[in-house]
Amino acid sequence: MNVLRLGFLVLPLLLGACSTTSVMGPKPGDNTAYVPVKPIPPQSRQEFNGSIFQTGTGMSLFTDNKARHVGDVITVLLVEKTNAKKQADTDTSKESSLSLPTPTLANIPVTRFTNSLNSKNEFKGKGASTQSNELKGYITVTVAEVLPNGNLVVQGEKWLQLNQGQEFIRLRGVVRPADVQPDNTVESTKVADARISYGGTGTLADANTQGWMGRFFNSPIWPF
Repeated sequence: MNVLRLGFLVLPLLLGACSTTSVMGPKPGDNTAYVPVKPIPPQSRQEFNGSIFQTGTGMSLFTDNKARHVGDVITVLLVEKTNAKKQADTDTSKESSLSLPTPTLANIPVTRFTNSLNSKNEFKGKGASTQSNELKGYITVTVAEVLPNGNLVVQGEKWLQLNQGQEFIRLRGVVRPADVQPDNTVESTKVADARISYGGTGTLADANTQGWMGRFFNSPIWPF
């Protein structure tokens, strides 16, 4: 009877946990490492009301529109592709043999005892692992910091609201201004210390997520 009462108490908690699964996970703006950064207001000693030149605006007739200041935007072309393959074969064998003369007792052979010893040991092992990943797309991020050497720390995220959930892409890394193309784009393979995340939330993501009981039995601490 006590077991039934305990079951009735635990069941609502499990159902409540299942009902809150869809609201858990990443959300837009929950990680400050990917939040867009606003530009720093220009500071000028004097203000001129000229129609062509304004002090502190950073305009130049000899520079392009590539990102170079905090708050500027830059488009990153996602061209990630990785392939990994590993295979190992192990085959060992060891065999030994030992022969002894027939023991005698009072010059009489004792045939009830064996006079040979054989030993054989074999081991065979084989393993293979193959993994392939590919990510293509675009994401526009902002310049969060300009390092002393001129490199740009960029960060940003993009969220797509779909029918049964949300898809998101997050990126953070360091970009060298020389790698930025004239159209203000840079390939993700040229982003140093890149942190790229792609995932989703909602019904489809929950359906592809293993339950807590399955994760427990598949954990490394499970002894069987």
